[in-house]
Amino acid sequence: MKTKFCLTIAAALLALTAFSYGQVGTDVKDAAKDTGHATKKAAVKTGHATEKAADKTGDATEAAAKKTGHGVKKGTKAVGHGVKKGAEKTEDVVK
Repeated sequence: MKTKFCLTIAAALLALTAFSYGQVGTDVKDAAKDTGHATKKAAVKTGHATEKAADKTGDATEAAAKKTGHGVKKGTKAVGHGVKKGAEKTEDVVK
């Protein structure tokens, strides 16, 4: 009777071990699927955020270029005016 009981317990433990390993395989597959899904979501969000940042950078660059162009235009006028005055003074001295 004692031997029969030990064999029954041993068989039950072996069955539980096989079941446990099978369950671990399923859990690993599920975890891999979840990780893949989360990674895909993160990649999409990162792409969207990058696109928004690029748009903002483009807008800021355009605004800065306009301001720079306006400043160059004003500076050019001032330099032209100064050159004209200098030329007039030189002309008066030469006469």
